[in-house]
Amino acid sequence: MVEERPDPVAARGELLVRVRSAGLNSADMLQLRGHYPAPPGSPPDIPGMDLAGEVVATGPDAARFSEGDRVMAVVGGGAQAELATVHERGVMPVPDGVDWPAAGGLPEVFTTAHDAIFSQAGLRPGEHLLVHGAAGGVGTAAVQLGREAGARVTATVRREELRPRVEELGARVIAPEGFAEHGPFDVVLELVGAGNLAENLQAIATNGRIAVIGVGGSGPVSEINLLAVMGKRARIHGSTLRTRPLEEKAIAMRLVEKEVLPLFEAGRLEVPVAATFGLDEIVQAYERFQAGGNLGKIVLLP
Repeated sequence: MVEERPDPVAARGELLVRVRSAGLNSADMLQLRGHYPAPPGSPPDIPGMDLAGEVVATGPDAARFSEGDRVMAVVGGGAQAELATVHERGVMPVPDGVDWPAAGGLPEVFTTAHDAIFSQAGLRPGEHLLVHGAAGGVGTAAVQLGREAGARVTATVRREELRPRVEELGARVIAPEGFAEHGPFDVVLELVGAGNLAENLQAIATNGRIAVIGVGGSGPVSEINLLAVMGKRARIHGSTLRTRPLEEKAIAMRLVEKEVLPLFEAGRLEVPVAATFGLDEIVQAYERFQAGGNLGKIVLLP
């Protein structure tokens, strides 16, 4: 449902952005069902955590960007609107050559993937990365980032018709069933859920790392064999991006600015966009997202 609201006003350190595109994410679907409320300080009833647009006004002390600049951001909520406010430290410039649909689908998935596989899991050149659920937004980002880092990338994709496109992004693509036989893996990016945990521990290399950032496919609860963790000297960690304090989000985005955005400017990375919808087509956009089978991002164009 689309409703009229008063225009937001940029507070100290904030930017007022005219939203040109806003990516849909699993968090939006959870919020719609009442399972993932917006963090404090974000609009509680306007979803959306991915946006790109033009700066139309700056609040007091905001100095990183100027009116007219093309920017993109990960926000706690409020992206699926015509106007949004965001603190300047939570904003990144849109790289040259990236159009609005791609820009709206870029910030959350590439920041999440970069943070998980490099800042947290410490992926190194020459290591073997496994990406579960690799056809989605974070998955396609992780495959490309692993490729650019000099890692060997294997990806699980359930839908056979999507596998050739993920392979083009730089991964060896396999079916989810029996993935352990393709290991060992130094880093596993888990986007599907607890159903993979036992086989992840079977497939992980000694000193391997399992990064859990999604559970929508097979749920959040599983038994764990601690002897397997101990024997492999493995590490399992989880994270979310949306609820982090501004300071932590800003650090993650500065790293993306330094290490990822130049690769977009060089034409080495892309944001696969499965479909775009107008803001007045929000119901159809959500239905398309929840139906699954999409390669990359669903993006709103307000």
